[in-house]
Amino acid sequence: MIRVPNRLAADGSDEEGSVLILTLGYAVLALVAVLICTAATSLYLAHKRLDAVADAAALAAADGFELTIADGEPVAALIDADVRAQAELMVAQIGGEATLVSAETPDGVSARVTVAGAWHPPVVTIFVPDGIALEATATSRTALR
Repeated sequence: MIRVPNRLAADGSDEEGSVLILTLGYAVLALVAVLICTAATSLYLAHKRLDAVADAAALAAADGFELTIADGEPVAALIDADVRAQAELMVAQIGGEATLVSAETPDGVSARVTVAGAWHPPVVTIFVPDGIALEATATSRTALR
C-alpha cells in the first residue's frame, strides 16, 4: 500500500479545500458577467427596435403630404393632423409595445415622430425590477424633384 503524504503549508497549517473556494468565486463572477452582457445586449436590441419603429412612422408620416401648385410649381406640404394620422397607423401596424408620443411637422416639409416603450431585463434582478423607459425620435423630410 502506498501512502500519500498529508500536504501541509510551510507554517504547518492544512490548506486542503482552498481551491474549491476559488473555483466557486470564479463561477459566481463568470455568471454575473454573463448576466450583465445578456442584459446589455437585450437593452441595445430593444432600443434598436424602438428606433426602427420611429423611423418607419416618420417615413410614413412624411409620405402623407398634400400636393398643391404654387406659382406653377408643385409643392408638397405636411399638416400636423395628417402626420399624426399616418404615424398612428404605422405604429399600430408594427409597433408591438411601442406607443406614439408625438407626431408633428415643425416646418411643413419634415415629419418628426417620437415613440416610447419599455425594456424589461431578460433575467429579473433587484436592480431594475420595473424595467427602463425608452424613447426614440425620428425625422423624415418630404422632397419633390
